[in-house]
Amino acid sequence: MSPLWRPAYVAIGSNLNHPQERVSEAYERIAALRATRLELRSRLYHTRPLGPQDQPYFVNAAAGLLTQLSAHDLLEALLGVERAMGRHRQERWGPRVIDLDLVWMVGAVIEEAHLTVPHPGVSSRNFVLYPLADIAPTLEIPGHGFVADLKVRSGGDGISVLG
Repeated sequence: MSPLWRPAYVAIGSNLNHPQERVSEAYERIAALRATRLELRSRLYHTRPLGPQDQPYFVNAAAGLLTQLSAHDLLEALLGVERAMGRHRQERWGPRVIDLDLVWMVGAVIEEAHLTVPHPGVSSRNFVLYPLADIAPTLEIPGHGFVADLKVRSGGDGISVLG
């Protein structure tokens, strides 16, 4: 018997090397992951950076997946996409060609050194919540609440929809 298909949600961000194109490329690469289907894509958002402000604004989005991968295997696959796209993890909250965060996977509450699901910043970061609300407004993040409610609480400062 094959593993069950489970919903998973990924936050996508880029502020280097033509960010809109990098987000589109990330969608394509995510769609090509084994045992994973890209089901939903959010609108693109232009957002102020978290952390150092002396860097370009970000383009942020969210992807809704169905996957047979475990949370650990999905994270490894996402990190592989980042590496393939030229991401080198250096400065925390610094500029990046691509950033892929596993925000939530249904049935996978995990708190380990290299993986926390749901993602610890999901309940307060508008650059995650606005795109996530496009594709899953009624999704409940355990211990945090519903995405639509979290979005309202996060506020709209520093974020706008790209045209």
